[in-house]
Amino acid sequence: MSPQPSAAVVTTIDDTWRAWIAENLIFGSPPNTLAQILIRHGVPQAMAIAEVDAAARSPYLRGADRLKRRLAKHDWALDVQRKLNCLRPSTVEHCHRISAEDFLARHYRTNWPVIITGMLDAWPAMQRWNFDYFREHYGEREVEVQFGRNADANHELNSIAHKKRMRFGDYVDLVRASDASNDFYMTANNDSTNRQALAGLWNDIVPLPEYLDPAKPGGFFWFGPKGTITPSHHDLTNNLMAQVIGSKRLLLIPTGELPNLYNFRHCFTPVDGRHIDLAQFPDMARVQMLECVIEPGDLLFLPVGWWHFVEGLAASVTMTFTNFCWDNDFYSNYPAEHYF
Repeated sequence: MSPQPSAAVVTTIDDTWRAWIAENLIFGSPPNTLAQILIRHGVPQAMAIAEVDAAARSPYLRGADRLKRRLAKHDWALDVQRKLNCLRPSTVEHCHRISAEDFLARHYRTNWPVIITGMLDAWPAMQRWNFDYFREHYGEREVEVQFGRNADANHELNSIAHKKRMRFGDYVDLVRASDASNDFYMTANNDSTNRQALAGLWNDIVPLPEYLDPAKPGGFFWFGPKGTITPSHHDLTNNLMAQVIGSKRLLLIPTGELPNLYNFRHCFTPVDGRHIDLAQFPDMARVQMLECVIEPGDLLFLPVGWWHFVEGLAASVTMTFTNFCWDNDFYSNYPAEHYF
């Protein structure tokens, strides 16, 4: 059943409630159940029954029902892929120095993750980057950080409201002194400011021409304390995560599991990767999930459309890249309307 409108007491049935009635009828909720919910919210019994009955007999609802059947066909196609995916091991493969040909054939083209080791050995960042290095060379630079995240369950969707500027040295000290916290985090949402402020750090990373196009320079800088959380979501591109400092735990879910993931808004799901509440989200019981931990020197390929939850197990620095050698435009035809 779809979420109910937020009003606690209903004095009249407005279009928001009518849309809720229609959506739930389309997806098979019993009319009497919907009427009882309206009654519990204060709608007179006769009015509630009449409203639900009128919606059930509407020719508009019959038109929407046909679209529901099309959606069911799409879900069937995804379920075929889901069942085939379940024949794979529920682990993320570790491989050492995969060639471009193998990476393309076994992972990029098949939309399947992998952790690659040995590719970051030549990065000066692997030896240089630490709190003291950041503070000594870039401490006076003004950077942008996400703050106040704990007070906002939708801090990723509302990222603009959480931006704060400060000296990079002060932020380094804050991370160094912090215990576990998700309240502040320097993320890709801060890239436009921090790429310029910290441009010298990009000299400490070496291009990966096996997978990334050197003609399209990129790289997003992530830096935060232990306990940072990136809530469950999917990206609109393929991503490569290079772990430089610290470790992170990831929960990965294949694209084909979409019908089971309660995706009502944009690329997010309300399912909490720290504790999956099967009473609230029963469809998650059938979802294939892969769990992994990335350590310094690991390179994780995160395929487009894969749902992922990320938790910092220690103070960490990660670089992410999207400038692959192969087509990575999967966002141009993404739905413009982000409410599903």
